Amino acid sequence: MSNGPLIEVRGLSKTYKMGDVDVHALRGVDLTVQRGEFIAIVGPSGSGKSTLFYILGGLAQASAGSVVVDGRDFAQMSDTERTRIRRELVGFVFQKYNLLPTLSAADNIGMAQFIAGQERKTDDWFRKTLDLLGVGHRLHHKPRSLSGGEQQRVAIARAIVNHPALLLADEPTGNLDTENAEVVLKLLRDLNERLQQTILMITHNPEAAAYAHRIVHMRDGRIVHP
Repeated sequence: MSNGPLIEVRGLSKTYKMGDVDVHALRGVDLTVQRGEFIAIVGPSGSGKSTLFYILGGLAQASAGSVVVDGRDFAQMSDTERTRIRRELVGFVFQKYNLLPTLSAADNIGMAQFIAGQERKTDDWFRKTLDLLGVGHRLHHKPRSLSGGEQQRVAIARAIVNHPALLLADEPTGNLDTENAEVVLKLLRDLNERLQQTILMITHNPEAAAYAHRIVHMRDGRIVHP
């Protein structure tokens, strides 16, 4: 683990080909994220925030620039290396909970450990995390018997069970009503403040963004306010 910033992005560009047309999703983005920060990235549709999310998570490759996460440059890695490092460094939470319907909450969480080649965690950190998320008493229930808010809390537990350096959340409250959205956002803030989990959240909702410590605005593939 490096002692510097968790994320350093310099001159990041991403261009997609749509027939004969070049679509510039990112245009020379610079961004530094310190360890333990909770950052919201906001912007209208087409601003480039989702593209930035996928590149930071090692799910897509930049066209130009550098993406250093925990001292490792994703831009210099092969797809295989990026996949391995992504499993070690990054947890993902999406708008859709993406829980496996035939597995219990506990087994959904355990699947992330299995994929990462780790044994089931039963240490104090894991129990503390489950208690913080309020899902400890629902571990033996399958997704269909959980509310939307509970499913998203299980999804968060699954994302952080391997204690990733970075948690990436893409519109994590998009499928939730106001009450459950508030619960999930407070939980993300608690994870950041109590466990020092670094969180980068993509959202179009200014009320959700207000839970973060820093808001980064994007427009037309650029950061317009850091």
